[in-house]
Amino acid sequence: MSSKPTVINVSELCKSYKIYDVPRNRLKQFFLPRLQRIFNRPLGQYFREFIALRNISLELKQGDVLGVIGRNGSGKSTLLQIICGTLSPTSGDVRVVGRVAALLELGSGFNPEFTGRENVFLNASILGLTQPEIENKFSDIETFADIGEFIDRPVKTYSSGMMLRLAFAVIAYVDADILIIDEALAVGDALFTQKCMRFLRKFMQYGTILFVSHDAAAVKNLCNRALWLNEGEVMAVGKPKDVCELYLREFYEQQQGKSRLNMNLSKQVANTKKNTVFKDQRLDFINASNLRNDLELTPFNPNSAAFGAGGAQISDVEFLDDDGVPLIGLVGGESVILHVRATVTEHLSLPIIGFSFKDRLGQVLFGDNTYLSYLGDELACEAGNEIYAKFAFSMPILPAADYSIDVSVASGTQDVHIQHHWVHDAVCLKSISSSAATGLIGIPMRDICLEISTST
Repeated sequence: MSSKPTVINVSELCKSYKIYDVPRNRLKQFFLPRLQRIFNRPLGQYFREFIALRNISLELKQGDVLGVIGRNGSGKSTLLQIICGTLSPTSGDVRVVGRVAALLELGSGFNPEFTGRENVFLNASILGLTQPEIENKFSDIETFADIGEFIDRPVKTYSSGMMLRLAFAVIAYVDADILIIDEALAVGDALFTQKCMRFLRKFMQYGTILFVSHDAAAVKNLCNRALWLNEGEVMAVGKPKDVCELYLREFYEQQQGKSRLNMNLSKQVANTKKNTVFKDQRLDFINASNLRNDLELTPFNPNSAAFGAGGAQISDVEFLDDDGVPLIGLVGGESVILHVRATVTEHLSLPIIGFSFKDRLGQVLFGDNTYLSYLGDELACEAGNEIYAKFAFSMPILPAADYSIDVSVASGTQDVHIQHHWVHDAVCLKSISSSAATGLIGIPMRDICLEISTST
């Protein structure tokens, strides 16, 4: 159990709103309790109750980074506003220890008539800094925001990106213990977003972060825990990779109905002969090349978590060499072929097979599908057919860590399609040695040369 102190404790939190169909019903509801006392009987009510949050319990310790995901209207922003203290709960208890800096909505806490400079002093003072402290930090805030002469212009003339720069710069320098960020980084340009990410990674070493985003990759990258809200209720809380996979499944089921393929495959696609051969084999090779990146390969797992409409099922996934021979181990930098086979159970007019190569956090490093390669070709297949897809590429050089590959078979187009079978972690890899010097992946260097020229 962690010895770090608890900084946020949410217990049985509920938030509801009274919805009135017409304005006069609000006045009727105001007098209703008096009439009920006069007549000594209930007289109904003139509003509908909307429950934004229902029985939310949550505990965050110092150093936790919680990513909150969910569809629009699921209660994410409401939860953050209550934790910040800008919204009161209907019932339940919220306890926060430490200084909170929040970026909930662009422009919140700013006066549009004031200049950027004046709003820095206003916003920072609201967050608890004294005048001398703000003056001491103003130069750093101005440098971080990097909006030039606009710092002395009214905020109402700012673009959304400039507003974000100024707002984030303020919360970065108020010595907060807890940062709460609600999807605000989505409007930033790439360079400023990277600057914010560098700050957040540094802040994670000593502070606590609540981070709302629709970007599952950002949640898996930044957070050590994830919370999925749906219609005001907690659907899942745990490791970001696991929670985001459940959310992905729900996203597709909202569009195409409940999965006919649940967590396990049917007996129809049990272990193939090749998988049976691989099962008891252990990778026992040493990479003698100068690439120095040995990758252990786990065969296709037919029992991996999966979902889909069931019009087709992935039956095998394997790596081949250029001659089509199955591989039991890989070397970073070598040419490989990812071979995916699926069995069709109903007519598919536009079948698509794709894959995503992920790191241990579930971040997608690279991937592809067959759609663009066959755009314009009216491919179709009938029930009982098998589909084969081959993706030939050079395996990147992977830092020492665990990796996995998701595979899927769908039908339709790149943007509008039905997922018939999505298999999480269909194949797993382990990089046991690596020449990758930096980055998420490395590429084979044709040559690395260092020369020294001496003057004569």
